[in-house]
Amino acid sequence: MNPAELQAYLHRHIPLSRAMEVAVVETSAHHVVLSAPLAPNINHRDTVFGGSASAVAILAAWSMLHLRLSAEGLGSRLVIQRNTMDYLAPMDGSFTAVAQAPAPQAWQPFTRMLQRKGVGRIVQTSELHYQGRVAGQLEGEFVAFGAGYVSAA
Repeated sequence: MNPAELQAYLHRHIPLSRAMEVAVVETSAHHVVLSAPLAPNINHRDTVFGGSASAVAILAAWSMLHLRLSAEGLGSRLVIQRNTMDYLAPMDGSFTAVAQAPAPQAWQPFTRMLQRKGVGRIVQTSELHYQGRVAGQLEGEFVAFGAGYVSAA
């Protein structure tokens, strides 16, 4: 999926991404880069609102996993279960969120479990960058449910 296709997907299926003016800068098998401007994400201190920063970081991590699952033909419903966000520096302008592809030692058990049990869990990270520096770090646990997964609950 190229950047324009991913951006259209996000804006169509996650309307908040459109309201925040999230743009997909780059997609590859190795990483995803999203950007967002200050204006729709501003707080009372004229910096990026923490909730916006977290949302863009989650979108980057989610997008990386979504692209990998799609590339491997593993259709699923991918959701975030929990996350932690560290805010390292204020951002008073446009910023980016970068998610690297998961390491094979995390990815392989995740996809194996998804195929075998219909559900898989994986930890995915992303970083917020502002003016050439890391301004935030996200660690999220994501869950993928295969097409035929039926909850025991």
